[in-house]
Amino acid sequence: MMVEEIRNHLTDCIIPFWKKLRDDENGGYYGYMDYDLQVDQKAVKGCILNSRITWFFANAYLTLHDESLLQEAKHGYEFMQKYCVDKDKGGVFWSVAYDGTPEDTTKHTYNQAFSIYALSSYYDASKDKEALETAMELFRIIEERCTDEIGYKEAFDREFKEIENDKLSENGVIAEKTMNTLLHVFEAYTELYRVSGDADVKKRLEWILDTIADKIYNPKLHRQEVFFDREMNSILDLHSYGHDIETAWLIRRGTDVLGEKAYEDKMLPIILDLTSQVYKVAFDGHSFANECERGVVDQNRIWWVQAEAVVGFLNAYALAPEHTEYRDAAKAEWEFIRDHVVDKREGSEWFWDVNREGKAVSGKPIVEPWKCPYHNGRMCLEVIRRAEGNSDVTR
Repeated sequence: MMVEEIRNHLTDCIIPFWKKLRDDENGGYYGYMDYDLQVDQKAVKGCILNSRITWFFANAYLTLHDESLLQEAKHGYEFMQKYCVDKDKGGVFWSVAYDGTPEDTTKHTYNQAFSIYALSSYYDASKDKEALETAMELFRIIEERCTDEIGYKEAFDREFKEIENDKLSENGVIAEKTMNTLLHVFEAYTELYRVSGDADVKKRLEWILDTIADKIYNPKLHRQEVFFDREMNSILDLHSYGHDIETAWLIRRGTDVLGEKAYEDKMLPIILDLTSQVYKVAFDGHSFANECERGVVDQNRIWWVQAEAVVGFLNAYALAPEHTEYRDAAKAEWEFIRDHVVDKREGSEWFWDVNREGKAVSGKPIVEPWKCPYHNGRMCLEVIRRAEGNSDVTR
């Protein structure tokens, strides 16, 4: 029953919602819908937003085989190539105006990674070699311009001169390196390696897994550290519950694509430990808290955290089927999403956040540069794929 409900939610709600945000005049997808469901057709278009939408439609096509979804992915891809990629200086902008002119020319490693993610999936869906070529160009840019001897640097100006990392820093700190950027470089490289088989990409995947295991993962606290200085020392006592459950299943996806048993064996205990800890401290039997900073828990239920919890618990159950509590947690989490996080108003999608009781409280936008079908659409696709792959998914 859960799988069928999620499939219907994908095809009847999420896909039609994002199709309606297509901008046929200026390209790409509209960048903003406020809480009252008013679309600002002249809002800034985040390049992350458009890369994530492109990724979503490409993967929806690969899963559902609906040609209209490939056309949506092509629409997003063409906007990315024409406007988001900097033809003069290389790399991808942070954002463009509604008509495609550069708006924020910051080059961020995180943003380059999501473009690689989208381009790789679009190549898989369309077999357009230009998409793969651009993805490989961005891979080389990250590796040549965005690294130091320790790891990935984060924020740069248009000419790739390093600047303050305010875009990926939160909670009152400015981080020179972050778990979040490293995770999504890993995610992007996983997809790029899956479609290309490139040996250099494989080497970097292995390096990132070693870095997660040795520097990001904190075995004493059973969590990942989040914000770091240049030498990869943690600078804030923060447990990001959503990132830990997301990381757990993305690591498994990466080791599956990598196909190296040594890394599967190395990362499995970390995957299970991260999942076990957030199950204990973040999940209340129905939904998932946001994070814990310096011992204080943020109890708001954030849209993307709930989506990642479903996939993360299903992933853990597949790896350790004796832990039926993870299967039950995935089902309970979906029911909370269905009943409270999905916005039942006509023409809407998901609330940004709700409180522990499931009531929308913040009035945040329904669409903005970070609010997209990447997390919730991906949740739907993962549940469908796992069911079709004969995994023991709650039905």
